[in-house]
Amino acid sequence: MCTHTPQCPSASSPDREAAQVVAAHPEQGWSLLCNAVLLFEDTGELLPDGEIVAPHRPAVLV
Repeated sequence: MCTHTPQCPSASSPDREAAQVVAAHPEQGWSLLCNAVLLFEDTGELLPDGEIVAPHRPAVLV
């Protein structure tokens, strides 16, 4: 499916967020990645199989 070189990581890969953005809608808070993952600005994700990945921002140390 991916035509980039090197090929983008798959949606099931741990590094799936490294895939190329194919559609960005920052005004709505989401981007579609080449591997069909919807990435939200709060770092949550919707995978192509319907699985939801909860936001996973790094902890802020004060």
